[in-house]
Amino acid sequence: MQKTIIQALDFDGVICDSAVETGIAGWKTACKIWDDFATPLPPEQLIEKFRQVRPILETGYESILLMRLLNQGQSVEAILNHFPQQKNQLLKENKLDVADLKIIFAETRDHWINSDLENWIEMNPLFPGVKEKLRNLDNENPWYIITTKQERFVQFILEANRIELSEEQIFGLDRNMGKNAVLESLVNKHNDDVIFFVEDRLPTLQAVQTNSQLSSVELFFALWGYNTKEDKAIAAQNQSFKLISLEDFLI
Repeated sequence: MQKTIIQALDFDGVICDSAVETGIAGWKTACKIWDDFATPLPPEQLIEKFRQVRPILETGYESILLMRLLNQGQSVEAILNHFPQQKNQLLKENKLDVADLKIIFAETRDHWINSDLENWIEMNPLFPGVKEKLRNLDNENPWYIITTKQERFVQFILEANRIELSEEQIFGLDRNMGKNAVLESLVNKHNDDVIFFVEDRLPTLQAVQTNSQLSSVELFFALWGYNTKEDKAIAAQNQSFKLISLEDFLI
């Protein structure tokens, strides 16, 4: 009997092109910390540079530090190559606490959402064709979203695009579960099926690959997402990963 395919999809970089929103939220927050941010919104050229460095961002608050570096004139290449060191230096020099940065970043984003939800949604477009694909999935096999984003943000964006997905099928930051743990739970739940995990971050896929409990999960590397040329080259050499274009994803 043919196995059912269960799709587990990352959100930012696979479903949603959130780079602009994340960059603006980082800039808005940085304006509260440093007084040399001259405008309430980032210049267009910095948004474009932020998109280029977006692949190294793991957690939303880091967008504050990325925007600080870009505003100081750091090059995209320098940030991509040295962000861990630059991040630690910024935190130390400015006596910043990560927990505090997470709080102020969340407050800034919440204020934006509460004051202008329509604009916030506009800055979080879905990748071309994805809306139609996900609407078609609704009546097929179960599918899931696995993300580090807060679940309510995911729900806001899905609802705005008239995509129906139950809360039980969205695994976000609120669950306090890493992506490996989420996938393990899905493997146990759908043990007679095959799970396709679509993700744009190379380190995430590499972590799944090393987990013996997830050996049955099919791993797809989303080429349209937030990854670098180097990431793509490394992924192409890994026989466990299937490189997938947006066009193929939409089929």
